Amino acid sequence: MQKIAESLIFIIFILGLIPLCFAATEDITEINGLVENAFELDGKQVTVQGEAIGEVLERGEYSWININDTTNAIGIWAKQSDINQIQHYGDYKHKGDIVRITGEFHRACPEHGGDVDIHCTNMQVVQQGYNSSEKISVVKLVITGVLMLASVITVLVYIKITKKLKYNN
Repeated sequence: MQKIAESLIFIIFILGLIPLCFAATEDITEINGLVENAFELDGKQVTVQGEAIGEVLERGEYSWININDTTNAIGIWAKQSDINQIQHYGDYKHKGDIVRITGEFHRACPEHGGDVDIHCTNMQVVQQGYNSSEKISVVKLVITGVLMLASVITVLVYIKITKKLKYNN
């Protein structure tokens, strides 16, 4: 009886895992993949994910943002209401929000002067950005100091040698 109960529990467990195998997952395309396959993907719905970088360029009800997924960056044309979800844009002092964008890819958008872009139909902030401080390595500081000192010494020696040569001639 116990063997039957254990077998039944095991079968129910396995049957419970089957739907996970068929769960719909969104394919995230690398931005570099869009660039490399621009002709095949032109006009198609794509999903990209990356860090919101730079600044928002507002154009009425719509705005431009750029996202970078470490393979490349691309311009996103989206409704201002979608863009308002983004709190942090990446730069030297900030890590930008990670956003997932679904929209129509254009290899040469006729509406925007032939630019490569994505017209956003859905935007989701996946991870919030944050302020970051760049830490300078002590080793890099020491190496920089040594190289600067070597440069100054080299210039002084050069000046001394050229002065001697002028006086000797």
